[in-house]
Amino acid sequence: MWEEKNNQLCRIFTFKDFSEAFAFMTRVALIAEKLNHHPNWSNTWNTVDIKLSTHDAGDIVTDKDRALAKAIDKLVA
Repeated sequence: MWEEKNNQLCRIFTFKDFSEAFAFMTRVALIAEKLNHHPNWSNTWNTVDIKLSTHDAGDIVTDKDRALAKAIDKLVA
């Protein structure tokens, strides 16, 4: 579940292994590129930590972030 903290939407995703985590990141990257809205994220083995905020709006959570979060959620539903 996404959590709003420090002017960011945050969520940590855990997968079976690195390959699944990396495949997920690839799918997110394609969506982010299509929406022209890119996440701040990190990956450690099977974990992907995503933080969303809109930089050109002053690094706050906007509808762009909520739309990307919703699209990401569809990947893991």
